[in-house]
Amino acid sequence: MTRTSRLSRSARLALAPIFVAASLAGAAQAEDSSDPITIPIHNWSSQIVMSHAVGQIFEGMGNSVEYVSTDSQAVYEAIRLGDAALEVEVWEGAFGASFDAAVAKGGIHEAGNHNAVTREDWWYPLWTKEACPGLPDWEALNACASAFATPETGEKGRFLGGPVDWLKHDAEKVNALSMNFTVVNAGSAAALWAELAAAEKDKTPIVLFNWTPNFAEAVWPGEFVEFPKWEPGCDTDPAVGLHADKVYDCGNPADGYLKIAAWDGMPEKWPAAYAVLQKISFTNPQIAEMAKLVDVDGMEPEDAAAAWLSANEAIWKPWLE
Repeated sequence: MTRTSRLSRSARLALAPIFVAASLAGAAQAEDSSDPITIPIHNWSSQIVMSHAVGQIFEGMGNSVEYVSTDSQAVYEAIRLGDAALEVEVWEGAFGASFDAAVAKGGIHEAGNHNAVTREDWWYPLWTKEACPGLPDWEALNACASAFATPETGEKGRFLGGPVDWLKHDAEKVNALSMNFTVVNAGSAAALWAELAAAEKDKTPIVLFNWTPNFAEAVWPGEFVEFPKWEPGCDTDPAVGLHADKVYDCGNPADGYLKIAAWDGMPEKWPAAYAVLQKISFTNPQIAEMAKLVDVDGMEPEDAAAAWLSANEAIWKPWLE
């Protein structure tokens, strides 16, 4: 795990009046440990901004906070062991299995649930339909695979996946559904958006990993590919799904959860912060706005968090009551 910078000076100055009010609001609550609350940071913008927003709320209550760059799958083991205090974005499709495995071992639990519906899967901008009019059907996409071919993939279509550590099992899906595609993984979320922006210039057909909520849906209208419907077990049990001898022969959940996880020791060590954490809940538009501040407006994550908190006091101040 790699430590990252604390709240920037400009963000502190912008939030100073709010921090004072927040400290007064939380003064009557149980006293938290003086040890820093360790918040993990991953590699997509909404999670980074939200982590800083939550951390800045905790700082406003008088707590010390540390941000630590952490693998997005290994984080649940880190929380279980007490090396991190919480996780603000547990996406069902990407991290549900890792979260559930850690919960089964003990030491980590669900501390809250965002008022958001998530989806993570293959996606394309609407201009791509001109080259593949049968979309969003996955079989129509497969029939159009040559339209997505690149020198890197030869005669096969290219699917641009997310970073490898997101563990989306796209190669397994390609194999299970006998698709004429090669999976190429982007190094970061920013790399996905850069490729999408480049494709927009001359309306090059592109199919890539995307998710909601994030800012992209407002910038590039598009659609998710419709694979065979997700059923519990289709990613683990060959008997479930389209083919009796395959796993991952299905799409991802179309209405996934977005949870908050916490270390079992957090309620005792930081009771006031934990009480606030249990009340935290963001919506799809709010999460998309956080990502937009970084990915479109070019703000640093800690400054984006401060700006969001300053503009949305009516949303988060009641969590301190």
